[in-house]
Amino acid sequence: MDANVSARINLLRITLICGIVLVHVPYGPETEPFNGDNGIVDWLRVFLAESVFRVGVPCLSAISGYLLLRNGLETFDYRKVLGRKMQSILLPLLIWNGAFFLFVFLVQSRGIGEGYLPDVTHVPFPDLLNLIFALNGEPINLPLYFLRDLFVCILLSPVLAFLVKRYPLSTLTLLLALTVVPVPIHIVVRKSILLSFALGMSFAIHKVDIKKMDPYAAPVFAAFLIASARLAAALYQYGPEYPYWLNVTRNFFILIGIPGFWALSALLIQSEFGQRLASTKGLSFWIFCAHYPVLLLLWMLWNRVNLNEYVVFYAGALAIGGLLLLMSNEIARRSFPGTYALLVGSRG
Repeated sequence: MDANVSARINLLRITLICGIVLVHVPYGPETEPFNGDNGIVDWLRVFLAESVFRVGVPCLSAISGYLLLRNGLETFDYRKVLGRKMQSILLPLLIWNGAFFLFVFLVQSRGIGEGYLPDVTHVPFPDLLNLIFALNGEPINLPLYFLRDLFVCILLSPVLAFLVKRYPLSTLTLLLALTVVPVPIHIVVRKSILLSFALGMSFAIHKVDIKKMDPYAAPVFAAFLIASARLAAALYQYGPEYPYWLNVTRNFFILIGIPGFWALSALLIQSEFGQRLASTKGLSFWIFCAHYPVLLLLWMLWNRVNLNEYVVFYAGALAIGGLLLLMSNEIARRSFPGTYALLVGSRG
């Protein structure tokens, strides 16, 4: 893998994770974007959170599948891979989620924060285990379901690798059908992750030239933005309860989002700003794991202020939350390097 591809992958990680932060900015029934109370701002919220960056997790999953087999299937050592991924995925998941669970338990046991998260002080034991360990559903630190599903994909990687090597088209078609059809398969929380992970593996196994599209990066990304805008218009019109055909369309959208963001990386990496983003490494993982508790805490504080201007909260949460995430990452990295390495899975 050449330096350009490596840098673009790092660039995409931080870009997509910042987009995932937009997806998780809290709101209540009276401030959901589909009410249209804030005009163009609400449409932009739908455009960014429900359309453009909804493909963030599938894109990250495709990158993981590609990197797993970037050196070829012949050198793939399942035992060593499991050992590395337990350190870089499973351990951070347990630490971040366990710490947040303890925090929620402490504040809820004092009667604080009720209604914002599941009641962990009275939850049935099976649900309690799920909130802590994400055994068969979403953990209490909601975005970390991606780490849970990604580790499941790693566990299944020998089977997926065999299938996409021998029967690539049939395998990807089947996984696409599973993604689109509203039938749960239980082994993953989000079915699209299986499809995108297998797609990334397929590109690596069959040595697809992923830079072949670069000369057309600008029109490809422009087409992605246009498609995102059209999808956002439909979501804004019909939301929050989408009709079946619109849900199916949104599930198909990952097939547009992955090449769209890869085209964006080809454009951004040419700038000094893009190259600086590509060198962040551990910061992107820190933001991914920490942003949900930070945003939720800001939302709880905002609701105590009793102001009705949601746009102020939205902008303030992104600005203040972003600053807190940057500062906490830098403090932890400099002051507790050993602990920091555990928290970011030895990245950077």
